[in-house]
Amino acid sequence: MRGLDLKQDELFSYTTLEQRIPNDHPLRPLRRLVDTVLASMDRDFDGLYSRRGRASIAPERLLR
Repeated sequence: MRGLDLKQDELFSYTTLEQRIPNDHPLRPLRRLVDTVLASMDRDFDGLYSRRGRASIAPERLLR
């Protein structure tokens, strides 16, 4: 079963990763592009996973 693509905002920190990375960082546009491509593959990922069983780590998270 395919897991959800949940993002953990905090883990023993009071600032998010988004707050730590400058807005003009060169990887920011790349991240938006990757998120768009992975979102377009949602139906493909759904077809690869069973509806039964324990949820796995979301493939988007693994690839990202």
